[in-house]
Order: sequence, then C-alpha cells, then structure tokens
Amino acid sequence: MKKFLALFLVLALMLPCFAVAGAESDKIALVTDVGTIDDESFNQACWQAVEAYAKANNLEYTYYQPGADTTDARLMKIDQAVNEGATVIVMPGYLFGATLVTAQEDYPDVTFIAVDVAAGDLTLDYVTYVEPTKNVVCLTFSEEQAGYLAGYAAVKDGYTKLGFLGGMAVPAVIRYGYGFVQGADKAAAEMGVQIEINYTYGGQFFGTPETTAKMEGWYSAGTEIVFACGGGIYTSAVEAANKYNAKVIGVDVDQYYIDECIVTSAMKGLQNVTETVLTEYFAGNWADYSGQIKNYSLQEGEYVGLPTAEGSWRFNSFTVEEYNVIHDAVKDGTVVVSNDTEAAPVVTNSTVNYIQ
Repeated sequence: MKKFLALFLVLALMLPCFAVAGAESDKIALVTDVGTIDDESFNQACWQAVEAYAKANNLEYTYYQPGADTTDARLMKIDQAVNEGATVIVMPGYLFGATLVTAQEDYPDVTFIAVDVAAGDLTLDYVTYVEPTKNVVCLTFSEEQAGYLAGYAAVKDGYTKLGFLGGMAVPAVIRYGYGFVQGADKAAAEMGVQIEINYTYGGQFFGTPETTAKMEGWYSAGTEIVFACGGGIYTSAVEAANKYNAKVIGVDVDQYYIDECIVTSAMKGLQNVTETVLTEYFAGNWADYSGQIKNYSLQEGEYVGLPTAEGSWRFNSFTVEEYNVIHDAVKDGTVVVSNDTEAAPVVTNSTVNYIQ
C-alpha cells in the first residue's frame, strides 16, 4: 500500500510538468534587416507572409527591428526573439548571412528561414564559408529573369534611354541589373534600334539627397525610365522622375500603388515562398528544406516576373500578350538569362555607361 501511495505521489508531481510542456506552442518571429516592415519591399513582403500564415493558423507572431546595421545588433534581436519564445525565425536579406553563421549554431532547436541569403553570404570573413545546418533553409531567387523581363518590356514599349539604380552591389541586386541590361539589349536587337543605359549603385537601400540629385541629372539629360532596385532607394528615383515627367520601374513587389510614374515592377515571390515554407514546416515536411539553399525561378513556378493586373500595367504599347510570349520563352529555356555577377553582360545594341 505504501509503495502504491508513493508511486501515486510521484505521478501526481509529474503531471503539472506534462501540462506545462503540452501548453507550449510555436511562435513565429521576423527580424528585419536595415529596413522596416512597411518598407514597401522585401521586409514588408516577408512580414505579410508571416502575418498571413500566423493569423490563418492561430499562431503567435511578432517582429523585431535591430537598432543598428550590424551583425551584433541582429544577433541581439535573435537572442531576444528566442528568449521571448520564438521557435521559427524569418530573416529577410543577405545581411543575415553572417548572422546566421552564429545563430544556427547557438540555437540548434530554432528553425531559421533565411530569405535572400545565398551560399556566398554564409561567412564572417569572405574567406571561410559554412553550410546551412539542419535547422536552416536559405531561399534565393533568379532575379536576373525578372530584370530581363523588365528591360525587355521597357525597350519594346519604346524607351531608348534607360537607367539602372541599384542599392548596394550585392549579388541579388547585380543579378537584377545585369538581367535588365540583357533584356533591354535583346529587345533593342529585335527592333533594330540602339539604346543607352546609365548604370549605377547608390551604396545603400534608401533614398538620399545625393542619390536624388544624381537621378535628376540623368532625367534632365534625357533618361526616360529608371529601374530603381534596392529597398527604399526608389524614393530618390520617384522624386526625381516626377520633376521631369519621367518613369520608374519598381522592384521585389508590385509597387504600382506608390506613384503613377511607376510603369511596372520586377518582382520575386517573397511573400508566397515564405508562406509556402511556413506551411510546409508546420505540415511536417521540413525534411524537404532542412539544411538546403533553394532557388526559385520561372523553371520552378511563377516566382519571378512582372505584374499583369490591369492597374499595374502602365506600358503604352507593349501588351500583356507580348509579355507572355517572352515570359514563356524564359520559362521553357528558349531564352537563357545569364546569372553571372562577375562580368558585365556583352551587348550588341546598347551603350552601357557604368557610373560610380
């Protein structure tokens, strides 16, 4: 009898522990890079994915914004997120490469979804590189395809003096830019015309008076349309374009609603890919992503391209039907867009001015 009572007491003491463990639930966190969750670019798109999935599945979610543009500041917010119960952390932007090198080892029981983080970003010194661990997936996109389609469409629509304004010269932005040059040159060759492209990087992912002044110089000298590629740097291009009745091409998400001068946007499926991976993770399919770097292009699905909704389509003569032809040619491999970020594209019908 005494043995029975002792066993009963042990089990009774254990029950609260089981109850506490069973009450724990998953919490999704997003840590921004240098941007904000309303940057109208990739931070916002990834946040919308987190918000949509969490709300639909009754999960707790929140975001954290580092106080500085440093790896230590980002690690500090990851520490805070984990300490406050985050079990899945979404990290948008290549800047998280160095952060992930440390975080993936420090928190092996936390799942990290790193968006726009490629193999070349997983380093602390750009000498030694690491592989993503089993609690990590890195998601990348074929930005060169989206850039190609934007450049091709712009020239087909009659623009012959184009510009590319990149944020920082990181691989994703370079792919956008070099794809843009390839597409514009291809359309020019098909039409038998010569075009000119000014090409520069602002050195940051936000607009500045200096960048605005540079864009005003381009537009005043005859540039008709600029592909503004890099977070909030579009603000400088839009401000300058409105002074000269010129045009802008947006990036990452459909930015048509920002200003009427935005003709189209070179998009990648940040929100739908992030939401898809969250869905797969919670469905128990993490093995399909664990420790991998996965790239999304037109070959995998509708992950890059231009928006074709009526309100977003502001070309004068280039039609959605014509766009679908070149889109399908890229998708089926008839047109191959180089993703080389080391050497500038070879052109035949373009003069490209690379400006510091």
